[in-house]
Amino acid sequence: MKRTLILALAIFGVASVGFGQAKKKAIQTVTIQTPTVQCEMCKKRIEEYMVREDGVQKVNVDYKKKVTKVTFVSDRTNVENIKTAIANVGYDADDIKANEESYTKLPLCCKKPEDGGGMKKE
Repeated sequence: MKRTLILALAIFGVASVGFGQAKKKAIQTVTIQTPTVQCEMCKKRIEEYMVREDGVQKVNVDYKKKVTKVTFVSDRTNVENIKTAIANVGYDADDIKANEESYTKLPLCCKKPEDGGGMKKE
């Protein structure tokens, strides 16, 4: 009886380790060019929107370098979905252009300079 119990615990322990490894999430981080981000408000808009996206774990927008780094679970979303989500907020993301309707709703400071937007130079 004692021997059977030890054997059962050993099998359970090995199985638990195997299943634990199978459940590891595939985490990826991508850097996306976001050339139309202009200011801190743009940064806040994208970051607040993106953390609600399924699979997205972390978002960091650098509006000075015009890039957005996104860490996500690859079995729940992909790079194209992330780019599309950024475009749906109203910003260009690599090769995907901003959603026109969303872009028109952005505050003036978040729009492209050629549309009269951008940060004012002092």
